[in-house]
Amino acid sequence: MSQVNIKQIQSILVRAPNWIGDQIMAYPFYYSLRQIFPKVHIAVVCTEWVKDIQFQKCVNETFVLPSMKGKSFLEKAMTLSSFSRELKRARVWDLGITLPNSLSSAYMLWRAGVKHRLGYSTEGRGVLLNLKQKWSPDPGIHRAQSYLNLIKGLNLPVISINRFWTQDAPNELDPPIQGVLDLFNAKGEWAGMTPLERPKSDYWVLAPGATADSRRWPTEYFLGLADIIWEKLKIPGVIVGGPSEVKLAQDMMSGRPAEQFIDLTSQGVVSQLAGVFEKAKFSVCNESGLAHVASLCGSPVQIVCGAANPNRTAPTGPARVRVSFNPVDCWPCEKNHCYQPQNEQIKCLRGINPKRVFEEVCGVARIPISS
Repeated sequence: MSQVNIKQIQSILVRAPNWIGDQIMAYPFYYSLRQIFPKVHIAVVCTEWVKDIQFQKCVNETFVLPSMKGKSFLEKAMTLSSFSRELKRARVWDLGITLPNSLSSAYMLWRAGVKHRLGYSTEGRGVLLNLKQKWSPDPGIHRAQSYLNLIKGLNLPVISINRFWTQDAPNELDPPIQGVLDLFNAKGEWAGMTPLERPKSDYWVLAPGATADSRRWPTEYFLGLADIIWEKLKIPGVIVGGPSEVKLAQDMMSGRPAEQFIDLTSQGVVSQLAGVFEKAKFSVCNESGLAHVASLCGSPVQIVCGAANPNRTAPTGPARVRVSFNPVDCWPCEKNHCYQPQNEQIKCLRGINPKRVFEEVCGVARIPISS
């Protein structure tokens, strides 16, 4: 195993997570890395769909991976090899850190000629890493902490993720937790993006989409919650999501008062939602990437949690977060598809009713519940 002298590091190449939620959870890692190496050139390699949420105050340069969609295994390998050679030509890389636990990400660092290659030794890739860390399968370790813990591979101390963001006291008898940061500077980190127009009066945000069906609260439940909020609070809901949520938003708005919803699905990129989340009274999301964006940008967040394990993947802050879950026998399975019999499908989600979520929303948003 190689030894690294951090004082001699002049360039760092980071392989970013592939998904929105994981990228947001990695922010404490990126921030800490920049604090350790304030003058070092830090570049990031990422997929197309997370390039707009790379943290510009933490990194100097972004390389976007070529699309692998529709390619055979051999074609993918050749494309990655060619891309890695381009990275090698771009700069001499002293240190490389891979946040995903994939074999391909370790291969990329090796093929790019990175001198010191740091990552977890999973997926049979240990031979490609010379600063490898032992992976812990402990379900109690939050993913954000796993990213932070990679810094231990540089023989440096690591902060607890629970101490990164300043947080409110759990109750009036406890003091608040003083953290490293109070707020996230979206305008600074995601500079250059034109924010989406948001309502001038009070509103809440709902993100009803999720890639996996085992993490998607049924649409009729979201509608039931929206009707309660409209009846009790009389504030519109701003629906957010990507192209996959356009039809979902249309279905939700059908037959409802025109002023009950505002549709912002498939409008712009994720970073453009920062201002929408920042000023929302609260946000209600599935356990998805947008839940993490909402929390990072300051919105109180109520998460309806299906298959996910909140101990590993719930947003860590800086905003207040509350999780609704129904701990059935198979929960949390952490699978993308429910494998229970038809009459037992997503019972973890179907056991969470809209009235209960509304009460929890009022708690996280600190809204008095009227009778």
